[in-house]
Amino acid sequence: MALIVQKYGGTSVGNIERIKNVARRVANTFNENNRVVVVLSAMSGETNKLVGYANEVSEFPVSREYDMIISTGEQVTIGLLALALNEMGYRAKSFLGHQVPIVTDSQFGSARIESIGGEKIMRELKDGVIAVVAGFQGVDSDGNITTLGRGGSDTTAVALAAALKADLCEIYTDVEGVYTTDPNICQDARKLKKISYDEMLEMASLGAKVLQTRSVEFAKKYEVPVMVRSSFNDAPGTLVCKEDAEMEKVVVSGVTYNKDEAKISVLRVPDRPGIAAKLFRPLTEAGINVDMIVQNISHDAHTDLTFTVSKSEFKRALKLVKETAGEIEAKDVVGDPNIAKVSIVGAGMRSHAGIASKMFEVMSKEGINIQMISTSEIKISCVVDVKYTELAVRVLHEAFGLAGEVAEETE
Repeated sequence: MALIVQKYGGTSVGNIERIKNVARRVANTFNENNRVVVVLSAMSGETNKLVGYANEVSEFPVSREYDMIISTGEQVTIGLLALALNEMGYRAKSFLGHQVPIVTDSQFGSARIESIGGEKIMRELKDGVIAVVAGFQGVDSDGNITTLGRGGSDTTAVALAAALKADLCEIYTDVEGVYTTDPNICQDARKLKKISYDEMLEMASLGAKVLQTRSVEFAKKYEVPVMVRSSFNDAPGTLVCKEDAEMEKVVVSGVTYNKDEAKISVLRVPDRPGIAAKLFRPLTEAGINVDMIVQNISHDAHTDLTFTVSKSEFKRALKLVKETAGEIEAKDVVGDPNIAKVSIVGAGMRSHAGIASKMFEVMSKEGINIQMISTSEIKISCVVDVKYTELAVRVLHEAFGLAGEVAEETE
């Protein structure tokens, strides 16, 4: 018997009829002689509603109580799915994070999984029970409810698959798989048959909404094969797996974008040891992630330093940086929330030259100014004015041959 972990997102369980549809899919998988663990998100829009309640009561909610509130959405969906399966004649039991248990650290709102006790779930599976687990949540060593951050149900599913040594983790969502870019921007975007962990990790971190970044990290670390599929049809999905020789033949696999970006520049920073550490320490202590960082060449013992954060953290980060800038005697701090990051990703970049220059030339021809650049072995990212986002995505998608028949051949 194979062990399969299935995760269904908020749109897949958005109402009672959709939950019944998920129950039928789960039953079909079970009937194929599989042991099944199901991980669910809250109903679509439910978490936002709970966040709204918390913000109505408090402008800056206490993080422990905030997690207590927003973790309740998943409790509803797992109970409803377990009921639906039992009504169909299948034995199913629901489990909250602390009942598994999924043990995390105490970083409320973005807790990281430390361990998963799989014994209870395995006993139920061996007894023919379908386990239905709440995504997005865990429990710390003091018994406090924690949440894993947005998209945390993906992380729950892959981490469970790793802990239970599952044969496959299926992520069901409202799209049929991983595309060369957002089909809403490029109608000729094509679905990939498979993609490497590294490529998927880059695409997820750069704005692709299909999988949450930490879930891909888990999948890569524990070599969990992940299939991304739609819960609304039976179309084949995209397999996220170990890189093979065929993948390296494709220079660029996808174009991504992220409008959830804001830029902060600190001007005339004294150029001496320890200043950067002092500048970024308050951000780290506040749990604010810094993405791209660019520092200019020093002039007159001073330099300018620019970095990006998520738009949701922009105001908080700007306030902290302004406080620190005064302490380090920087001249000024300016912010810009009207930016976006556009990136190209591909395992083939490791063995092909000239990719960066081609990207820059394509954007230059369209009059798109590049404000910041960062690279890795398999990605190049550029910060541009947010108004040029869709144009940049379209021209890059075409320039690297990701549309039409060419894209189909590279799948």
